Amino acid sequence: MLRELPTRRGGDGPARTSEARLGEAVSLARAIDLDIVSSAIVRLARPVPSTLLGSGTVASLGATIAENNIGLVVVDAALSPVQQRNLERRWQAKVIDRTGLILEIFGARARTHEGRLQVELAALTYQRSRLVRSWTHLERQRGGFGFLGGPGESQLEIDRRLIGERIARLRRELDDVKRTRALHREARRRVPYPVVALVGYTNAGKSTLFNRLTHARVTAEDMLFATLDPTMRRIDLPSGKTAILSDTVGFISDLPTHLVAAFRATLEEVTEADIVVHVRDAHHPDSAAQRADVLAVLGDLGLGALVADGLIEALNKIDLLDPVARAALVNQAGRNEAVVALSAATGEGCEELSRLIEARLDGGAPPVRLDIPLADGKTLAWVYAHGEVLGRRDDTEAAHLSVRLSSADLGRLRHRQRAH
Repeated sequence: MLRELPTRRGGDGPARTSEARLGEAVSLARAIDLDIVSSAIVRLARPVPSTLLGSGTVASLGATIAENNIGLVVVDAALSPVQQRNLERRWQAKVIDRTGLILEIFGARARTHEGRLQVELAALTYQRSRLVRSWTHLERQRGGFGFLGGPGESQLEIDRRLIGERIARLRRELDDVKRTRALHREARRRVPYPVVALVGYTNAGKSTLFNRLTHARVTAEDMLFATLDPTMRRIDLPSGKTAILSDTVGFISDLPTHLVAAFRATLEEVTEADIVVHVRDAHHPDSAAQRADVLAVLGDLGLGALVADGLIEALNKIDLLDPVARAALVNQAGRNEAVVALSAATGEGCEELSRLIEARLDGGAPPVRLDIPLADGKTLAWVYAHGEVLGRRDDTEAAHLSVRLSSADLGRLRHRQRAH
């Protein structure tokens, strides 16, 4: 059974309808094969500290739960440990909140060693305040996760100190992953191939577009969080030049901050990309709100400057629009050089996206002013090797250059300077 709070805002964007949020919650539950017995929207005038919901609502929902013999209730909100425990006692059923549900999905979907490390770190951070293993309630539907223990441990109380030690070990392992990724990125820079990252709300069609552009066979399903582990493939641009395309985990509204932190090693592929393509589901009724959520997460990742400079927006799924709406969207996209209307499923508009990516990588960038310390000979040599130096003035400390660089090389230079 699913329940949803009144309308909330995604990031700083437009408000979502309660119906849309409930629909998303139902989709999240179905993503791990839960059977939806009942779903409802509950209007909440004022949160109750002990149970979140008012006593009348708790009693009414309790009757529905008992009548339908429901064993699991998903509350599409953030529950405190006390609220979760009290609701479980009143309803005699297992209760999880939005964060717990998303962690369930991530735990079921992670395939690589890195992905499982990130899920475990997020789960233990979430569990530390609750002190009780809470994922074993789904073992009737599927097997438990190796790192969370089996049925014999379903009632064990987790020692806070042991969780802290395990979290510290996981962070050390993820630091190793981060260093390995940094080495891989450094190797790519030496080739060098520019990197194009696909970002977007979950189920926006990123993996389908990834497959279309790279001729790969990455899992692409009509399902929330079908992709958790990042994938990178070569993409041939219209002129014959080569780039690397990266498919990343989808974003979602109210994504828990500790979950974003756990997946930072993966999301660094986005922070290090030369170009970011924001894939949007143009057919979704809450497309504008989803866009706001994605931009908010990018801002949290430190990509505010990239968002301000402008992303490439790929308005996907135009094949699902009615002819009038489709024509209007294509016409609107045609008036904005940073927007492409396309269908990853049919291929319409994908060549135009490839041309736009190439134009951004090559394109007649305006000169930029650089102040580089004279002692930093390596960076000076790099600028001369990769850019067109239009003018230079030296003083006792720095070289002041006017340089024309491609957007990709300018991005690399910024990463290089941050690394120093």
